Amino acid sequence: MKTKSGELALLAAACLLAAGCSSVPYTGRRHMLLISTGQEKKLGEDEYQKFLKDAKLSNDREKVEMIRRIGRRMAKASGRPDFQWEFNLVEDDKTVNAWCLPGGKVAVYTGILPVAETETGLAVVMGHEIAHALARHGGERMSQGMVAQFGASALSVALGGQSGAVRKLAQDAYGMGVGVGILLPFSRSHEAEADHIGLVLMAKAGYDPRESVEFWKRMAGNKEGAKDSPLARYLSTHPSDVTRQENLRGWMEEALKEYQR
Repeated sequence: MKTKSGELALLAAACLLAAGCSSVPYTGRRHMLLISTGQEKKLGEDEYQKFLKDAKLSNDREKVEMIRRIGRRMAKASGRPDFQWEFNLVEDDKTVNAWCLPGGKVAVYTGILPVAETETGLAVVMGHEIAHALARHGGERMSQGMVAQFGASALSVALGGQSGAVRKLAQDAYGMGVGVGILLPFSRSHEAEADHIGLVLMAKAGYDPRESVEFWKRMAGNKEGAKDSPLARYLSTHPSDVTRQENLRGWMEEALKEYQR
């Protein structure tokens, strides 16, 4: 058991030494990444191509051009010419969503267009999603998963001499602690950070950032049966609607300076 524990300790040390510590654009938050930018971009490209094989892309030229026009402006403002940017509109009126994979692979669903209402409203959505890629949130979450997996393995080795019931109880407690105590809060942190970066990004791209608050008000009204209790906020992967709007107002001065330039 000592040998296994030693091997796990060496593995952890190697991972930490290999990890790149960098700062998130605009927010300056430091984060640990165990995978390279190249690996992230390759994963994003592969997943995007798989998605496009089955997706029903919109044939509405006007809407598709709007998506790509916003995308071009966002890509220019992002400062990431190394990304292989791609923007597609997916024909799915029931899905109120959009996303961006590492490397700048963006999909917007037609279901979010009525909520966005205008090109500027859509820039709020796309800026937020692109911000996740700029901040490398995907790579950070994968790195967290790798660290959590290491912790579970180390715990299993440490409890090797205990009964099965004790080991199961400890593993369950560990899993709950990691999920609720670490991964969910980090996810909420990522969402708030994407709001911040997306706000500045849309302003740099020439879109009025004040529309962001109005968009999220519409999104809040679009939710059916949504609850905003303290427990729901704690277990949610997103900031509450009220918190999100308050945060955006707090960052507005910074964004308006970019917009006025």
